[in-house]
Amino acid sequence: MKLTLGFSPCPNDTFIFDAMVNGKIDTQGLEFDYIMEDVETLNQYAQEGRLDITKLSYGTFLQLANNYALLHSGSALGKGVGPLLISNKQIALSELEHCSIAIPGINTTANLLLSLAFPKTKNKTELVFNLIEDAVLENKYDAGLIIHESRFTYAQKGLTKLIDLGDWWENTMNAAIPLGGIVMKRTYDTKLIAMVDHIIRASVDYSWKQYPTLSDFITSNAQEMEEKVMRQHIDLYVNEFTTDLGVVGTKSIQTLFDKAKEGGLLDHSQLPESIFY
Repeated sequence: MKLTLGFSPCPNDTFIFDAMVNGKIDTQGLEFDYIMEDVETLNQYAQEGRLDITKLSYGTFLQLANNYALLHSGSALGKGVGPLLISNKQIALSELEHCSIAIPGINTTANLLLSLAFPKTKNKTELVFNLIEDAVLENKYDAGLIIHESRFTYAQKGLTKLIDLGDWWENTMNAAIPLGGIVMKRTYDTKLIAMVDHIIRASVDYSWKQYPTLSDFITSNAQEMEEKVMRQHIDLYVNEFTTDLGVVGTKSIQTLFDKAKEGGLLDHSQLPESIFY
């Protein structure tokens, strides 16, 4: 049986999926026809129902939980992993509502956190995440909301951190930050979904056994990133929650759902009995 799968070319995702899409582990007869796209494109594909299994932002999953079931493995969730709001000048947080801000996508968890922390910020423009730093440096926008490896490069480019929205979330909610998860269409049998969940976990375990060696699959898709930055990326975004969300991870996701509903950011109030399968 062949299933379509979407994930990003970022090192944390290629680290997770390398073994299962490249035949390095037993996939129990399943084949995966995969595509790699940036997270906002994957969010859009999920809204269109184009893929059987996909990485997506938790901000998008809030809207699609009736269509997709969350898997226990594969998530990017933890502490110290949140998005940063940066600028090439000092801006008071009280003035953000008057600023133009480049964001990595309207449906990203990063934008959801920005909207929860600063609900009056409305002047936003969507850019592919790796273009935001340069756009801010060129004064096209007053500030930029950065994710992924940009956390490790913005200071080298002379940009200033205005606020770490991950810190804001952790300190305000006393919860880990849910960034992105792996979901599968609810139209599939729960036994099949559970099988895919198990395969992803085995794929993560395989990659950890090879680490700190990086496979060609990881390095060739890392967009000219230095190997040091690739490892920083993996060390930050791949953790115990990637193997299994567990009680703490599940509670953090539920907190995000609750706060989004309280802030009027959910299109519907009816959610499935379980966010899982």
